[in-house]
Amino acid sequence: MTTYHFDQIGVIRSPYKEKFAVPRQPGLIEDGNGELHLLPPYHQPEAVCGLEAFSHIWVLFVFHHTMEQGWRPTVRPPRLGGNARMGVFATRSTFRPNPIGMSLVRLKGIKTTSNSVILQLGSLDLVDGTPVVDIKPYLPFAESVPDAIGGFAQQAPDTAMPVHFSALAEQQLAQHQSTYPHLRCFITQVLNQDPRPAYRKGEASRDYAALLLEFNVRWRVTDMRTEVLSLALSEN
Repeated sequence: MTTYHFDQIGVIRSPYKEKFAVPRQPGLIEDGNGELHLLPPYHQPEAVCGLEAFSHIWVLFVFHHTMEQGWRPTVRPPRLGGNARMGVFATRSTFRPNPIGMSLVRLKGIKTTSNSVILQLGSLDLVDGTPVVDIKPYLPFAESVPDAIGGFAQQAPDTAMPVHFSALAEQQLAQHQSTYPHLRCFITQVLNQDPRPAYRKGEASRDYAALLLEFNVRWRVTDMRTEVLSLALSEN
């Protein structure tokens, strides 16, 4: 068996500071923008010359949060309620023989200097600090297949979970309005997706928390209704 070595070429800067609450696909959250910072020696403006002509890119990355857990021949996709098992190669599970993922994201701009290259990205599904191993331009004529069949994930997931803010959360939103004008929309979009693990969705009531942007966001799910309890600046 042949072994291959890959270098990390960049790192993702994302509003998602931990794996929990990251959307399961890019594009599901409108305000979840991020950046891709190229690392030495790949941080050369020449390396991205011409990339600005493309609207989207494929980002190939490493599942660094779960890679130490190894791979599994079958997994339980969240889209199937976390109960039915599928072969790992029929899913986009992180528990793969090689912990490589790919994400199609909008390229909103490129910032370059003599010693740095930053790709400004649209909505993404990657946790902050994700290692990137390659970038490829998206080719619509070859990679857009309108009549393709998507198996158990043919349609986008339902995003009907209503989100409300407590009085305390409303006060905290107002305090940070000038610095984070899209904070309400961003939190609402993330929680609309109902990021709870599939096995938790039958519970009557439970509190959750996640690090989003610079905030520790706490919320409660009761009877398919989400209430944001608080959003405090993280101490990290």
